[in-house]
Amino acid sequence: MRLSVVGCGYLGAVHAVAMAALGHEVVGIDIDAARIEPLARGQAPFFEPGFQDLLDEVRPTGRLSFSTRIEDAADREVHFLCVGTPQRPDSLAADLTYVDAAVESLAAVLAPGGRPGWLVGKSTVPVGTAERIAGRLRLTAPQLSLLWNPEFLREGFAVNDTLHPDRIVYGVAPGAAGQAATAVLDRVYAALLADGTPRLAMDYATAQLVKVAANSFLAVKISFINAMAVLCQAAGGDVGRLAEAIGLDDRIGPKFLRAGLGYGGGCLPKDVRALVSRAEELGAGEVFAFLREVDQVNSGQRTRFTAQAAELLGGQLRGRRIALLGAAFKPDSDDVRDSPALTVAQQLTAAGAVVRIYDPAVAGAVIRAKSAAEAAGSLEAAVAGADLVAVATEWPEFRTCDPIRLAELAQGRLVLDGRCCLDAARWRAAGWTVVQPGVASEPFR
Repeated sequence: MRLSVVGCGYLGAVHAVAMAALGHEVVGIDIDAARIEPLARGQAPFFEPGFQDLLDEVRPTGRLSFSTRIEDAADREVHFLCVGTPQRPDSLAADLTYVDAAVESLAAVLAPGGRPGWLVGKSTVPVGTAERIAGRLRLTAPQLSLLWNPEFLREGFAVNDTLHPDRIVYGVAPGAAGQAATAVLDRVYAALLADGTPRLAMDYATAQLVKVAANSFLAVKISFINAMAVLCQAAGGDVGRLAEAIGLDDRIGPKFLRAGLGYGGGCLPKDVRALVSRAEELGAGEVFAFLREVDQVNSGQRTRFTAQAAELLGGQLRGRRIALLGAAFKPDSDDVRDSPALTVAQQLTAAGAVVRIYDPAVAGAVIRAKSAAEAAGSLEAAVAGADLVAVATEWPEFRTCDPIRLAELAQGRLVLDGRCCLDAARWRAAGWTVVQPGVASEPFR
């Protein structure tokens, strides 16, 4: 099929390349030339495992192109809307500026009387947005049918999540129009459906709620175990063993029960807040008040981590040298949006600490711009002369590094493992004092 993908940020670029890999003819469109130019050259504009390989595989087929001109979408059958919906600067709500602008641009080039087509929303939007867009299209481009097909990409696993999803959700209009739209998306995803991927067709409202509901539920699990870590710290317990025990209950499960610095990135924080905001607009805010507490617990983890660093250094951060390992909000990504690591870096530098950050994927210029900290070119360079080593992102390089070698470089042998990812026994054997959130400094035997 002939597809357009409007918006070539993280979601759109991965979706465009994956659709071309499935055999479709795809044009990716974005008004930001800084995104389009590297993609057109065959270069990934962000760090995502497997994405460059997939791009290299697809380019020789001639099925993939990129453009800054919305007019290049005019001859396509299906148009995927993949623009960002960040949090508004003045509230908890999602900013739909880019969604509305993209729909208006598409409607302008797909004028009434043009060929029939399908607009497929993948952006995460507040419930009610699809209904509003459908009403607008009836006036400006009535030949376009609207579907909502939420994305469920995890950074670090985006290629696999697109080509081997655990489910595909369609939000469609009722009746014959919805049946026709469902048939079109079944053609787009024919290869995935043939592999047995579950497909759920539902109304617009429910489809729009799926992504924010899933992310909010995950946020609840993360903040719950972090709250238990605070209690374990106060009571002398071990949150790691606690998580192991409750995770064996199949009603709960072990995933997302690792205590630490909490969640960040471009999805969970803003999706939780947007759900609270939309619920309040619809008169259901009272029952979602607990999500505000979830958000506050998550934000508080960063402040608690900074306080732990100060405590380890005798209550004085000014002038102390700290190696902060990690800048991205999670491993296998260079995304620093709402990164817990960078929030901690800002807090530490504001308190007078000299912070040097190393991250395997995040550029030094980004680190300096976002944190006012120094950027190190290697793990060893970050640790050299440090009074404290603080782990903020669980990169494999940090989990597997040699604590004996690092002990030779550091000024002090103190490590604050904010992700509970280090082998504490191995580090203690190398002479380090290891502190992990919610875990006793000396393990139970």
